[in-house]
This record gives sequence, structure tokens and C-alpha cells, in this order.
Amino acid sequence: MNLGANGPAGGSAGGIERSPQAGTRSMGQSTKFQNELGGGSSLRAVITGGAGFLGSHLCDYLIERDWEVVSIDNLVTGAEGNVSHLIRHPGFRLVRHDVSKYIEVPGPVDYVLHFASPASPVDYLQMPIQTLKVGALGTHNSLGLALAKKAKYFLASTSECYGDPQISPQPETYWGHVNPIGPRGVYDEAKRFAEAMTMAYHRYHGLDTHIVRIFNTYGPRMRLNDGRALPNFVYQALTGQPITVYGDGKQTRSFCYVSDLVAGIYRLMASNEHEPVNIGNPHEITILEFAQRILALTGSNVPIEFKPLPQDDPKQRCPDISKAKRLLGWEPQVQLEEGLRRTLQYFQQQVAAGPAR
Repeated sequence: MNLGANGPAGGSAGGIERSPQAGTRSMGQSTKFQNELGGGSSLRAVITGGAGFLGSHLCDYLIERDWEVVSIDNLVTGAEGNVSHLIRHPGFRLVRHDVSKYIEVPGPVDYVLHFASPASPVDYLQMPIQTLKVGALGTHNSLGLALAKKAKYFLASTSECYGDPQISPQPETYWGHVNPIGPRGVYDEAKRFAEAMTMAYHRYHGLDTHIVRIFNTYGPRMRLNDGRALPNFVYQALTGQPITVYGDGKQTRSFCYVSDLVAGIYRLMASNEHEPVNIGNPHEITILEFAQRILALTGSNVPIEFKPLPQDDPKQRCPDISKAKRLLGWEPQVQLEEGLRRTLQYFQQQVAAGPAR
């Protein structure tokens, strides 16, 4: 695929949403990060999945720091609305394309960040083949782009690499406890393969690569119907439906606010670390307690309904972030109550606007 004037077949407006000046390079002041990369002018990043929940926040973060950003997304789980405020920015360009197919980007590229993938159980159980393809072919294609451009590479991996862990919290040295042929295996194994291929490119080609294992993250731009605990609970509470808790609710999760996650990602991008690093909030909470907090925050009095636990659903999910603290000087800053308040405001606006997408 050539992301030039003609764009990919099948997309609106030639497959490209861009401002008239999107091809120009924004010249910002040199930052510490830019100096480390050897450039004094603005840097150019390609972000796959850049219209998704996490990808769009990363686009914002880089644009605010004078980066030029090419966001590539097929909009299967992403949404144009997540980056609509950036469309007219001279340093931003949105390209509609499936990164499981060949990627070609004209001009220089300093960083390739691979964030494209369905990430919620609802999505990857509905799209198992696409999930495997974006983890395998999408990773291969984005690594190839980075190698061709002599760019740095960043893989968005996941805590799902640990599967249903037998130790908690989970350190990066833990190899995991994964069912490779279970229904969740399409996502777990896609990401484990992506990590293996990223490390192979680092060792064989000498590519400068970085891998983040992302733990449960929340914040504005999550889809109301994406199937994860927070949007499910909030949507049900706001629309007067019983809150659905799977199992007995004693399984635990830890929730990191999106601004904390992106700040950790940016520090990892600038680091010399090539092996995986956990980024998440180590404050552990049971799903039942989390549901009760959502009820209290929304002022809803709907009941909680218990349903059978899905196959291979993790009983514990909590990051050991000692490596991130030591190497990156990073730890989360936003407390759960504050993060939930900010997220609730966003969801209230979405519910008022109409049915979930």
C-alpha cells in the first residue's frame, strides 16, 4: 500500500483524512527526547491503531510535543471521532488502512508504534482471525517499515501475555500461564508472537525496539459497548440496567488512567530498554468492589447480577512495576476515584448523545 496521493482502495476521500498542509513538517523546539534521537527539529511517528482508545491519546501526546504523526487505522474498533480534533492540525494525518497488508509511508519516519489490534474480549472473540493477523502480519509489516526507514520501533503488548497467572503481582520475568487454544488464545498468543518477532528483529537486524506490556487502562474514548468491566458497568448504571458481574466478583484487576499510561509509554520510547516493561497501576481491586464503586459514583441503585465466569478469565491481574520505577522513574499519579470521575463525565456525554456505537 502506498500512502501517497491516491491512498488505499476503498477508503473515503481517497482513504486519507488530512489537512491541506499535512505533508509539511512542523518545526518545534528541540526536546530532550529529540536530542536523544539525534534530531533538533520535529520528529515523525507512524502510529498503527492511531484512532483507537490508546492510540488516539498517544497521537495527542506526541502532537502536543511538536511531533508529526501519521495515524493508520482501519476503523474496525477505532473511531474517526477520537482524532477529529486533530484532522486540521498541520502535523497530523489519518490514513484508513488495514496494517495486516503491506505498509508504505513516503518520506522520513523516526518512530513506528504498533498499537493496532482489537483489545477487548468482545472484539477479539468476534474477530479472532483479524486479531491473529494484526498480531502476526501487522507486527511483521510495521517492523518492516521501521527497518526500511531506520526508525525506532515500539510494540504495544499486553498483560494478557501472562494469561491466568499463578503468581501475583506479575513481573516481566514471569513466562505466563496461557491456554493457547482457548477462546482468549487468539489475543494472548497474537501478542506473545508479536513480542517474539519484535525481539527477533532486534537481535537479528539490530532494530532499536521497545515493548510495553499494558495492564487494564481506562479513560475517555473507551467505547461504551467494548465489553470491558468499566464501560460495561458505567453504561449499565447510567441506562438503568442491572450491572453484570461474572463469577463471584472476587477476581481482581488493577486500573491505570490513560494519561498515566501514555506518560509511561513516552518514557519507555526514550529509554534504552529493549525487553518488555509493565506499565499499569499496581492498586488491586476486586471486580465486585469495582462495580460497587461505579454504583456509588453514578448514584444508581440498579442491582448487581452474577453470571458464569467466561473460560480462561484471569483470576488476578496486577502489575509488578518495579522495573518501570527503576528504569523510567515512572509510576501512576492519578488516583482511581479521580480517574473514574473524569471518565464518568465522558460516558455521560456519550449516553446523552445516543446509543452506544
